Amino acid sequence: MKKIATVALVALALTACSSAEKQAQQAQQFVHNEASLTAAQRNATVNCTPANCDAAWALTKRYIEQHSDTTVTRADAVAIETDVPSRSGKAALSATRDAKGTGATLTLFAQCRNMYGADNEKGSDYDECAEKIINAQNGYAAFLRTHASGQ
Repeated sequence: MKKIATVALVALALTACSSAEKQAQQAQQFVHNEASLTAAQRNATVNCTPANCDAAWALTKRYIEQHSDTTVTRADAVAIETDVPSRSGKAALSATRDAKGTGATLTLFAQCRNMYGADNEKGSDYDECAEKIINAQNGYAAFLRTHASGQ
């Protein structure tokens, strides 16, 4: 009986260690993803000139239509917006066009339903959402460079 109790205690201790280790890895992954999301937001800002701004803005709308899980509800000279996601794990993209000198700064934004919980903690769909947002925002400038002249 004493051996069984000892084996059970050792197993319990190992489980606790692996659980704590797993939690530490998840916390480290969350910090990494948050840094990647911040970098992706910076990467999703593009300056355009009067010669290519209208074309880049039209391409921004096309990019949003292709990468958002929701449909465009507004598209004018200063903003492109999509509907708020109705289901968990769905990404919505939007963009702004801010005049800057003779050109403009185009910025792509993203949000995802249930990405964050209370107090900005990791939500139920965080991992899926983070991947969608990072990929969409990091791909935006390259998409414009590929399809618009002068980017």
